[in-house]
Amino acid sequence: KTNSIMIINMKTLVMLCLFLGMEVTLIAQNKKWTLQECVAYAIENNISVKQSELDIENSDIAKSGAIGNFLPSINGSASNSWNTGLTQDVTTGILRNITSRSSSYSVSAGVTVFSGLRNHRELQKAKMQQLSSQYNSSKIKDDIALFVANNYLQVLLAKANLEVALEQNKVTKDQISRTKELVDSGLLPEGDLLEINAVSAQEQQAIVNSESNVRISLVSLAQLLLIKDYGNFDIADQEFSVILSEVAEKNVDEVINSAKENRYEVKIAEQNMNIANKDLEISRSIYWPTLNAYFNYNTRENDISQISSVLNPDNPTLTTQIGYVGSTGEVVLSEVPNTSLIQTPAKAFTDQLSDNDGVSYGLNLSLPIFNGFSTRNNVKRNIVNVKRNEYQLEQAKLDLESSVYQAYVDADGAKKSYDAALASFKSQELAYEYAKTRFDVGLTNSFEFSQSKLRYSTANIEANRTKFDYIFKLKVLELYFGIPATELKF
Repeated sequence: KTNSIMIINMKTLVMLCLFLGMEVTLIAQNKKWTLQECVAYAIENNISVKQSELDIENSDIAKSGAIGNFLPSINGSASNSWNTGLTQDVTTGILRNITSRSSSYSVSAGVTVFSGLRNHRELQKAKMQQLSSQYNSSKIKDDIALFVANNYLQVLLAKANLEVALEQNKVTKDQISRTKELVDSGLLPEGDLLEINAVSAQEQQAIVNSESNVRISLVSLAQLLLIKDYGNFDIADQEFSVILSEVAEKNVDEVINSAKENRYEVKIAEQNMNIANKDLEISRSIYWPTLNAYFNYNTRENDISQISSVLNPDNPTLTTQIGYVGSTGEVVLSEVPNTSLIQTPAKAFTDQLSDNDGVSYGLNLSLPIFNGFSTRNNVKRNIVNVKRNEYQLEQAKLDLESSVYQAYVDADGAKKSYDAALASFKSQELAYEYAKTRFDVGLTNSFEFSQSKLRYSTANIEANRTKFDYIFKLKVLELYFGIPATELKF
């Protein structure tokens, strides 16, 4: 009985897990993305952003390397070898036909004392490159955020147009019933019913096209976000209204000046010019001498037995002939030490290391004299590069000024278009309500009513288009003014 209860509990647990899993999957599939979520997701997953972050990592590594140039370099080495045959004892210099083993060890350290301030300038350059990489990454994120916002607004526009088409067709279907009653009662000719049925068929086709536009715009946004589940991707039904912006009230010169101070295009160009100037300073530092300090410690040992000379304690001296006197032939004798050669084992490993070690240290001065004009030509190339970056900075400012001016004009024109479209929509709405009232009482025919409804629908769609166009162009202008993309209000 206990086993049965456990089996039932296990089945219940499994079913519960499956149910929860299906529920989580269903929630994920039914998720509707807000604009803020789309922007955050795009920035986190976009390949260009990831590549720019790798550039930042590389600049961090370059900065770490530049800091490391100020630190001393320390290296150690060890070797162990065996020799067979006629071998010279590295400690005694005696040649012997043996098999021997020997090892050596060394530690060396070096540091650059002076190199024409090259290391200092390399560090300054690395910091500039780091800042430039950060600016570039921020610019890419702003561009992506604006691009996502534009695609998001396109989806909203397509959905708004679809809603207009559905509402108009709903009205048409209601009018078909009303027209049929009027035709059956003889108040309207049958041609009016045929006319309004034809209008309904055209509206059904427009609905299909609008649904296709919604699907295409959603797929485009999903592709931009690198989301592959196109079928389940959808956005939240958010209401975006035209928000009055202080930027739109400023004159164009204020916007241009703010853009030059805040936009990353100019900052990147300025950093590139600073890097070019620093490269020029680095190339000129090669004209200066380089002073290095070094310290070396080394030692060695081997397993070769020692050959040493030992004095005979019983008979410490010997008398031996060392020559003779040429004129008399008298022999010249001398006493020499009475020694004999004996073989002793090699000294202990630690003793040999202590006995055979050595230290060297000093300074090394290198002075460039002539290197085939390579240093001079490198300086000249960097001078040219500085001039090129100065021109690029100037061009970046001119391009930014032109872009800001264009954005200002576009935003102003979009606002005027939206105001005109909104006024037209309101007028057409009144005209449509008047035509509808007349049609309902049989004072106008279906053709005139359908034309009024078509003008109203067209005005509604145009109002939606100009609305979202103005919202986007206004955000472009705000971005140029210096408002971060993540702080733009829609």
